[in-house]
Amino acid sequence: MTVSNNFGMYKQISATGNVNPASGVLVGIFVSAASATPTITIYDSATTTTTAPIVAVFTPVAATYYPIPATYANGLYVVISGTVQATVIYA
Repeated sequence: MTVSNNFGMYKQISATGNVNPASGVLVGIFVSAASATPTITIYDSATTTTTAPIVAVFTPVAATYYPIPATYANGLYVVISGTVQATVIYA
């Protein structure tokens, strides 16, 4: 699978959860709000397993877009702690 586009579908999230339960391409994450010691970790998982990290834990900054051009084989599972409002863009 080739990462060639900077656009895709999106899902707005504010809590831990599955974004896409199938293989695909992560385009990036726009964080609109982040407070209360926020962190985000992204896994290649169609369920809630945390054994295949795509992006290790990071501290997001509000009003910031993080381009993450990465493919995933199983699914897209995002773990959030603290207070985060984000839009995950994937294809």
